[in-house]
Amino acid sequence: MENQRVIFLDYLRVMACFMVMWVHACEPFYLGGLGTYIANSYDAFWVTIFDSALRCAVPLFIMTSSYLLFPLKVDTASFFRRRAVRILIPLAVWSLIYALVPMWGCSEGFDWKQNLANLTLNFNMHSGHLWFVYMLIGVYIAMPLLSPWVEKVSKRGEQIFIAAWGVTTLVPFLHQAALALFGRAEVYGEANWNEFGSLYYISGFIGYVVLAHYIRTHIDWSWKKTLAVAIPMWAVGYAIAALWFWSQIPTEYPVNEPIDLAVLMEQSWRFCSIGVAMTAVAIFLIFKKINCAGALYRIIAPISKASYGIYLMHMFVLVAVLAAVSAWGLATPWTILLSTAITFVVCSVVAVIISKLPGGKYIVG
Repeated sequence: MENQRVIFLDYLRVMACFMVMWVHACEPFYLGGLGTYIANSYDAFWVTIFDSALRCAVPLFIMTSSYLLFPLKVDTASFFRRRAVRILIPLAVWSLIYALVPMWGCSEGFDWKQNLANLTLNFNMHSGHLWFVYMLIGVYIAMPLLSPWVEKVSKRGEQIFIAAWGVTTLVPFLHQAALALFGRAEVYGEANWNEFGSLYYISGFIGYVVLAHYIRTHIDWSWKKTLAVAIPMWAVGYAIAALWFWSQIPTEYPVNEPIDLAVLMEQSWRFCSIGVAMTAVAIFLIFKKINCAGALYRIIAPISKASYGIYLMHMFVLVAVLAAVSAWGLATPWTILLSTAITFVVCSVVAVIISKLPGGKYIVG
């Protein structure tokens, strides 16, 4: 079942991969300087427009992975063995590459010995996109525990869990409200000595795992109903993500503030926040209706199979491409889009080629 091709998942996986690169191509236009740097309102506008629509890429990756894997169709040992080959070995390979090889223009202050030491506890900050893989490993560890539950739970029971999880997507905003009203950000049992509040155990990316199962098991709508639900859902989610981010940007430019400002701006972009969740579900519902296996799919399928490797390597390429394209003097949106497109094409070609080589699965998954 894990190797079965589901057409819409391949399209969705490739799109999510492109979206991640797009997100990272936006970052230099609001991160920098003291931590948060926005040169002008034009950059602020395009970052808001683009990035608010793209943050659902990570939830979409979780949902595409969960759609076939959850609940488990094999024994736990076999599941973990396959995931180790598919996920852990390429992670180890690329973690070492990022630790030992500086990216374009990043050799100053590069300390490979310290980078290797850091890997004993976490990813290195210059390969920050690898946070996703650590999170994904945690999701996979939880799947065998949740599989018996989801196989026995009723449709209503699953709906109740999803609704409760939906409440947790409000937590980033509840933290801000608590801070403004009471001077402390903790809510519902959280404290500086306890981060495990009452919403903790039903929060996070596990919600997307259950959502993927629910959509696969209980939703088989017509195109008309799908669009009637998904389009308003996406529009509302996008508005939440964009309006909050825009509202937190200072009105005087250039903005050069500590990183704390960017963290505040990104509250509505958090991957398990309400706006991002709504856009992710809406896109997933629409893509579920796609069943086109024509000429385009013959291009999409091998890219989808190599998408993990594309994700792992893309920062090496993107940093160099952004530096080159930025020197061309293009307007901000074109710099972002062109850098994303070039990076995607280069990484796709390289990852697909590697995947066909002996032992390639240990590099690109």
